[in-house]
Amino acid sequence: MTAANEVNDIGFRLILIPFFGIAIPLVTRMVDHETLSNWQIKLSYAYTIGLSFLIWEGNRYLLFTLRSYFNWFNHPIRKLAVLIFSVSFYTIPVSVLLLVGWYHIFNEGVVNWNVVTEATLIIMVCVVFIVHVYETFFLVKESENEMVKNAQLARAKVEAELEALKNQIDPHFIFNSLNTLSHLIEERPQKARQFNDNLADVYRYILQNKRRELVLLREEMEFLYDYFSLLVIRFDTAVQLQSNVDEQYLDQYLIPPISLQVLVENAIKHNEFSAGSPLVVQLTLHNDLLVISNLVRRKELRKPSSRIGLNNLDERYKLTTGKDIQVEATDRDFTVSLPILKIG
Repeated sequence: MTAANEVNDIGFRLILIPFFGIAIPLVTRMVDHETLSNWQIKLSYAYTIGLSFLIWEGNRYLLFTLRSYFNWFNHPIRKLAVLIFSVSFYTIPVSVLLLVGWYHIFNEGVVNWNVVTEATLIIMVCVVFIVHVYETFFLVKESENEMVKNAQLARAKVEAELEALKNQIDPHFIFNSLNTLSHLIEERPQKARQFNDNLADVYRYILQNKRRELVLLREEMEFLYDYFSLLVIRFDTAVQLQSNVDEQYLDQYLIPPISLQVLVENAIKHNEFSAGSPLVVQLTLHNDLLVISNLVRRKELRKPSSRIGLNNLDERYKLTTGKDIQVEATDRDFTVSLPILKIG
């Protein structure tokens, strides 16, 4: 798009071109109202308005043409020098020539050079002012465009980062699920089929909601129950889920999808548990925070935890909601507080 197409200055020109065409002759007293007839006065101002039109449109064309060759940000001194030279080179000769022409038409060829000089100087001052107005408009426009462009780039970067984080969910979940299925096939084949069927339902939710930024808390809680059913198939009563979230709040909050599963999976990974000492995961809702906690019975891992799951969840939360998750770890309890967004 050219610079001329970016500027809607028709009203500006319709007002100021006639204004300058009438005001400058009045200021310089070029048109003698006492010696000229009414028709001559009218034709004189029509002529000077035409002069104003030619000066304005010619400089406007120069200004817009030069914009494609010189940039204020890269070469400000060069742009200023070329702009002043071009405007002067066009405005002064054209103004003098047309003003002398006016004297030949309306004053029998007797040229008042003092008036011509004064009028030309006023025209130059007006042209410089108008050019300044145009350039200021372009600078503001460019600044706004740059801000919009930067915002779009920032959003695209955030979306790419979020997509990359979400894409980590699939292989991580599949790897753990296949390990579990393999374990069940070997030790409890009667449960392996049930696990496989439930796994299909759970994975369907992941596929359907992975690309969504937020889901209803109810949807996420139902998914958590489905996921927990997989854990119950494998561990029986050694894992338990206690939800203290009132039913009425489930449709009032939004949460990034596949958040709760990550936290339950993290608890399973890092804690020892058995039927006699079950792992109890508790959920409570307090002050727009969904709090997930469990007692700590630390498991000795072969290698230190990479914390990929928690770090991934924290990054997704920052990108989606602009908020951080809160992690509190003591020798007794491990608690994660997730900020959830209230609808309306």
